[in-house]
Amino acid sequence: MKIWIVWLPNVGKSTLFNALTKSYSAPAENFPFCTIDPNVWIVQVKDPRVDKLAQMSNSKKIVHAHIEFVDIAWLVKWASKGEWLGNKFLSHIREVDAIVQVLRHFKDSDVVHVEWNIDPLRDVEIINTELIMADLEQVDRHLPAIAKRWQVSANKDDHKLAEILTKIQKVLQQWQIAYNIKSDLSDEELKLIKPYNFLTMKPFIYAINVSQEDLTSAHHIANEFMTQLQSPVSVVSVRLESEMMDMTNDEKQDFITELLSIDKLTHIPTLDDLIALAFNKVWLMYYFTTWEKETKAWTIPLNSTAPQAAWAIHWDFERWFIKADVVKYSDLLSAGSRSKARDLWLLKMQWKDYIVQDWDVMIFKFNV
Repeated sequence: MKIWIVWLPNVGKSTLFNALTKSYSAPAENFPFCTIDPNVWIVQVKDPRVDKLAQMSNSKKIVHAHIEFVDIAWLVKWASKGEWLGNKFLSHIREVDAIVQVLRHFKDSDVVHVEWNIDPLRDVEIINTELIMADLEQVDRHLPAIAKRWQVSANKDDHKLAEILTKIQKVLQQWQIAYNIKSDLSDEELKLIKPYNFLTMKPFIYAINVSQEDLTSAHHIANEFMTQLQSPVSVVSVRLESEMMDMTNDEKQDFITELLSIDKLTHIPTLDDLIALAFNKVWLMYYFTTWEKETKAWTIPLNSTAPQAAWAIHWDFERWFIKADVVKYSDLLSAGSRSKARDLWLLKMQWKDYIVQDWDVMIFKFNV
């Protein structure tokens, strides 16, 4: 899974990327237009269930699910018309699965916003406008040729494609993102427009960068922006994350525990929350395999069958699939081992039509 982080200059995005990837590869100077070359990093989706399974199995190796985050460049007004890196940068990110928009909420007179004042909703409008214009330009370029081709050949696919692109064009002309009508399109229709990789047809996730002082109001801020944006929102404090960047996991946990105690909070949002939200937003899930050698989370699309899940390990597993032994995560942990789970009839034999569920722990049986 690949996710693009998009931002206006000086919103704290590069520092966020550094903290997200535990890397100093993205520069974070206090002046606009700092990031030019793309940065790509694979980030683990931290899930305590994987660690607990590994502990139960005495696994020598632990492999979490992961996301590929792409930091390409800042965005400015008129990017769709070629300003700064404009068209080059927009063309680079059409292959991503989702877009995270980083919005500045914190106030700091020493870090100048490119628009000179702090207004997250205004920033959303600027970013969305550029993405909408880029998609609209693509529709306007391709639709006439497709419509003309259909009139000549009467090809049904061309006719259907012209209808879908016309729908998308009307939505974009109303300055709305194409994702708003995605649920109205059939799987067949989505397949027809897939080669175009429309930017605004991708899921949007909003990361609100707040000051450390505003963490006490994080829940309220998240709810406020979710209501206004009608999209998933994750609150982060880039300054806090930068302070924890070089800490070990234990040091980080102790630090957060201390903050919770001082501010009398039950939860402090961190980048783990943003990563998990991004993972869920693109309709992915994972199942587990666990034994002494390795405990691993395997990424698959939601509603995958058992053979499709087996393909994640190796394509031969799907081709020669016979059955799968499946136990729920909670049942396995409660039993304490796979053999005890089998004795308690918690381990179930599943066949080709079984739909894999999140939290499933699986072993596949196949025949070559």
